[in-house]
Amino acid sequence: WFAPGNTMISNEEVASFVDEYPERLAGVGSVDISRPMRAIDEIRRCVDEFGFVGIRVLPWLWERPPTDPLFYPVYTVCCDLGVPFCTQLGHTGPLRSSEVGRPIYLDRVALDFPDLTIVAGHIGYPWTEEAVAVATKHSNIFIDTSAYTARRYPPELIRYLKSHGTDKVLFGSNYPMITASQALDG
Repeated sequence: WFAPGNTMISNEEVASFVDEYPERLAGVGSVDISRPMRAIDEIRRCVDEFGFVGIRVLPWLWERPPTDPLFYPVYTVCCDLGVPFCTQLGHTGPLRSSEVGRPIYLDRVALDFPDLTIVAGHIGYPWTEEAVAVATKHSNIFIDTSAYTARRYPPELIRYLKSHGTDKVLFGSNYPMITASQALDG
């Protein structure tokens, strides 16, 4: 994870975890969006050298919505390489602005990048209905349930899962905050 001014965990560290258990793990990289050309090079390195299967950038870390121009080089190279862009929707756990996690921002991104697969993590709460709306509207947007146990899924998500959202919602945990067994319980 890259955050303004520092690295929380490097892509090299992620690659080393994957190297230990390649049959069980797949890497997802992150980049510093404040340096667009370096970000492009790093995404290419993550995919070409490390074999990563996606790129994840969290808007709240940068205090910028996904429609900010600094994200657009990331989307472009993800399209070019055929890897999904993963992000977080909804409120933040840390004391940072949640506004940048509004799901509706992804509507504009999906219109501008129809070939980009977007995995929108954390259900989008408290804007879950908005997350469902953009995932329904755009074939390239998916919601993941990471950071929520099944008992905490909002009713809007349950309705979506029981109707036309069965192929649009991905199960996730949020290790180490929620272990796989905790996420599977319920």
